[in-house]
Amino acid sequence: QVQLVESGGGLAQPGGSLRLSCAASGFAFSVWAMSWARQAPGKGLEWVSGIYSDGSDAFYSDSVKDRFTISRDNAKNTLYLQMNSLKPEDTAMYYCVKGTLSSQYGVPLGAAERGQGTQVTVSS
Repeated sequence: QVQLVESGGGLAQPGGSLRLSCAASGFAFSVWAMSWARQAPGKGLEWVSGIYSDGSDAFYSDSVKDRFTISRDNAKNTLYLQMNSLKPEDTAMYYCVKGTLSSQYGVPLGAAERGQGTQVTVSS
């Protein structure tokens, strides 16, 4: 049974940083592309960043490029998202997503398995 458990969310000030983690179990984590997605109140699910199964390359949405960094530790079955220079518009529930690489490649975001999410709120 696939389990994806996100952690690390919370309240941050504009310009601040947070690091999200996703502990994966129940599947062969090291052979799957993974992504982070987010959903702001009243909005749809938005792909944020994706990474190849071996971590060799990563992709970012324009809204987070140069501010967020995705990474993974296949030995620990864990996915990360380092978020810097946070903005109020980054406020959302953040989800770890199995199999999606980008908005165009991998498992379609709406069909992919994801965790319960961790809330990120950016406010002064």
